[in-house]
Amino acid sequence: MPAFLRTLGHRLYTTWATFWFVLPFFVTYPLQLLLVRRPEWRRHLHAINRNWAKLSIFMWGVPLTIVRESTKPVPQPCIYVANHGSYIDILLLFYTIPGFLNMMGKDALVKFPLWGPIFGKTYIPVNRRSVVSRGRAFALAKQGLKEGRPLALFPEGTIGPKPGEELQPFQDGAFQLAISLGVPLVPVSMPLNHKFMPSVDGLRVRHAPLRIVFHEAIDTKGLTEADVPALKATVMAQIADDFVPEGKGIPEASRFFN
Repeated sequence: MPAFLRTLGHRLYTTWATFWFVLPFFVTYPLQLLLVRRPEWRRHLHAINRNWAKLSIFMWGVPLTIVRESTKPVPQPCIYVANHGSYIDILLLFYTIPGFLNMMGKDALVKFPLWGPIFGKTYIPVNRRSVVSRGRAFALAKQGLKEGRPLALFPEGTIGPKPGEELQPFQDGAFQLAISLGVPLVPVSMPLNHKFMPSVDGLRVRHAPLRIVFHEAIDTKGLTEADVPALKATVMAQIADDFVPEGKGIPEASRFFN
């Protein structure tokens, strides 16, 4: 295919994908503004976000494979620990994790126009460079888990230079939190998100398949602070095992669809 036609196709698809991401938000924005006002209403706001994610991904027209290694229900509450490879990672977690999910994300999200303040009140923003911010985020996450609300976060803290191929070092917070409360950890692999939306300057979207793998929950009861390094290594190995080297196909697996 000539380069100019390929470039035109990419730009048209980027416009299409952006439209179907933005439209549901603007349609539901007045209701979100209402629901964010009271904490007891925010589970309904999250339900809107989940359906927003489902509609956007459906309209993008990309194949989505959801793999759940265990057929048993995930013990609740739990902490979902995922790799970070693209700006659509949160969207895919909203789509695939049922219930009133709590999400920990970088505080830069709060600065987004319109949706930022809603994110800041419904979920947990954190500045990982600030001891005070990390402490506040840890306390909010702990409170949510005690109330039965599952938590999802990215222990890498940022998108690395080789998403879907190499993991950045994991920070200890998620593992310390899980051990302190005795809640299970669920490793989550998203090996292809960066192919759909690479982490680069400027908006660029490619029609590419998406895949998310939920590994079997890891029990943390009886573990101590001394077990954090081994627990981290186990989770990192499970997540990285689903990465697909550049140029290789997607491995076959049992498929379960929402």
